[in-house]
Amino acid sequence: MKALRIYAGPAARKHIAQHGLRPQDVRTIPGAAGGPKGLILGPLDRFIFGRWLPQSSQQVHLVGASIGAWRLSTACLSGSDAAFERFEHDYVHQQFEVPPGQKKLSPRQLSERFAESLEAFYGGRIAEVLSHPRYRLHVVTSRGRHILGREGRARTPVGYLGAFATNSLHRKSLGAWLERCVFSTPGAALPFATRDFRTRQHALSEANFNMVLQASCSIPFLLAAVHDIPGAPRGAYWDGGITDYHLHLDYQPADEGIVLYPHFQQAVVPGWLDKGLRWRHKASGFLDRMVVLAPHPEWVRTLPNGKLPDRKDFIHFANDAQARIAAWGRATREARRLSDEFEGWLQRDGVPELLPL
Repeated sequence: MKALRIYAGPAARKHIAQHGLRPQDVRTIPGAAGGPKGLILGPLDRFIFGRWLPQSSQQVHLVGASIGAWRLSTACLSGSDAAFERFEHDYVHQQFEVPPGQKKLSPRQLSERFAESLEAFYGGRIAEVLSHPRYRLHVVTSRGRHILGREGRARTPVGYLGAFATNSLHRKSLGAWLERCVFSTPGAALPFATRDFRTRQHALSEANFNMVLQASCSIPFLLAAVHDIPGAPRGAYWDGGITDYHLHLDYQPADEGIVLYPHFQQAVVPGWLDKGLRWRHKASGFLDRMVVLAPHPEWVRTLPNGKLPDRKDFIHFANDAQARIAAWGRATREARRLSDEFEGWLQRDGVPELLPL
């Protein structure tokens, strides 16, 4: 049984039939939200950014939300292979000590711990991310509007209830509650059109980088919102996956290039609130030039507990952190098959087996 499946949109299939799948054709790489599920992509990240893409020289746009933004920011560090190893180790081994008298950490306490981990990981190295000679980073956040403009005990649940209800009727109506705010490498244009959803773009800087990355990972009700990011409008900023869960964006790669997407599933779901709306999980014309690298569902069932790592594991292994760490560690080791199979397909004349996206 194969561990990896490769899906492609119609324009991408035509391109690959004519030219193969070559590193010089890649123009954009998305990184999905999804928490611990993103751990399964570590070996692919190390191969793509450490060995495959360096065979080319073109500019590449990296578009990430939540853990995807963290992964792609890591790709911009010098010595990215070692940086990815550290990212995986730190994520797998994270543990949260609960103070006496508490059953769990509050969102504010979790956010403080997360801020400390980002400072430890990127401290003194933000300039490497912002000045990478080839990669243009775009970190997606969700900025609250109106009642969600500030976080509050009452206004936040009321606002998200309204967002959920209106989004169920029409995705664009979510823009009345939240807007897509993208923080980019200074001077970099967005590699996608924004007619689909209310969007702002702002520059990343050393002054706001950690706050932006934390905002992009700040799941409502689990972590606190990040307020008033320097260089952007005042307000509450949350997880970029709320507006763009899997970054189902209107990609417009230059020179008819390829959007290469290491992902943990075939479906590219538009927003976090669309997870239960199955009719929004289908591919659209936005993905015509996309190639998705995703684990085979049957292979996933061979992993610990028959699934990818996910946030529910913190509850399942609540009293046994070492068991969770062991399960996640085994899953990430097994995921080396994904990169091995991808490399093997590329070596067969650069024309892998493709499934319709």
